[in-house]
Amino acid sequence: MDKFSFSYAVKIIPIMLKYLKVTLELATVSMIIGLIIAIILSMLLNKKNKVIDKIIGLYISFFRGVPMIAQLFLFYLGLVQIFPSMRVITADQAAIFVFSLSSSAFMCESIRASILSIDRGQMEAALSINMTYNQAMVRVILPQAIRVAIPTLFNSFINLVKDSSLAFTIGVTEMIAAAQMEATATFRYLEAFLDIALVYWILVSLLTYIQKRLEVKMNKWY
Repeated sequence: MDKFSFSYAVKIIPIMLKYLKVTLELATVSMIIGLIIAIILSMLLNKKNKVIDKIIGLYISFFRGVPMIAQLFLFYLGLVQIFPSMRVITADQAAIFVFSLSSSAFMCESIRASILSIDRGQMEAALSINMTYNQAMVRVILPQAIRVAIPTLFNSFINLVKDSSLAFTIGVTEMIAAAQMEATATFRYLEAFLDIALVYWILVSLLTYIQKRLEVKMNKWY
């Protein structure tokens, strides 16, 4: 067997790219759900309730402190021993669930910091015209806070794109899984995993470029 087959490396790229859609779907859906959870958590933290703060603090500590792969195994393979009904959950659903919760723990801190960066006078002004706390947050504070947090939120999405590769460990067929299957079938591991490394590198570079362009445009708008 040749040490490296360029023709084979080129041949299997389209096979891996067929699963690019799965990778992007996992990251996008998880990002949307995670962002919603993060916003809710940030709003609750901003109310400064000691009991709620401790519960949310524990939540954030767990998902930030435990490796993603351990979270996947715990939820998809471990908890079914206690809750047999969870066997109906598919690997894709389990991956999205874990990615959403984990990403929300990181995004929560970013959004909360962005909320705190907004002048408190704006909240007071909104409350003075009979807006409720939630109305003031949704209509006045959050739109500004999200803009401030966009760079870190986009970084969270990029991290989700990369972390989605871990989904293959619980049986989700995405790009890493496709590379693994091709490599196992032909014993050409170098070509397969070099391809997948290049695909992720190009994908993340493209997303980083989009992020920078978005930041430039937003700075012009504001």
